[in-house]
Amino acid sequence: MDLALPPNVTDRAFSRIAAIRAAEGDAQALRVAVLGGGCSGFQYEITLDDTATEDDLVLEKDGSRVLIDTVSLPFLSNAVIDFSTELIGARFIVQNPNATSSCGCGTSFSM
Repeated sequence: MDLALPPNVTDRAFSRIAAIRAAEGDAQALRVAVLGGGCSGFQYEITLDDTATEDDLVLEKDGSRVLIDTVSLPFLSNAVIDFSTELIGARFIVQNPNATSSCGCGTSFSM
């Protein structure tokens, strides 16, 4: 049985999480989840969360944390979680090698 490789979080994403934590004054983490739905079948849900559950995978660097639940983890195997600043705005993005297609906005995908 192949074990899923955990996602990689870029330094840019960890830096943005650190900036959010500094502005909010608490220990919020970035939670990345995969849900059914969206125009391509699955969609990413990226939220701030201050509580890790017992089953979460916790990716941490310098006190900044990314939380991923066990249901979402196989969908995010070997993905890259990054932070992007573009003319249309700044956002966390997921570069997912498991996705066979995605929508134009990048928030939903199919496998």
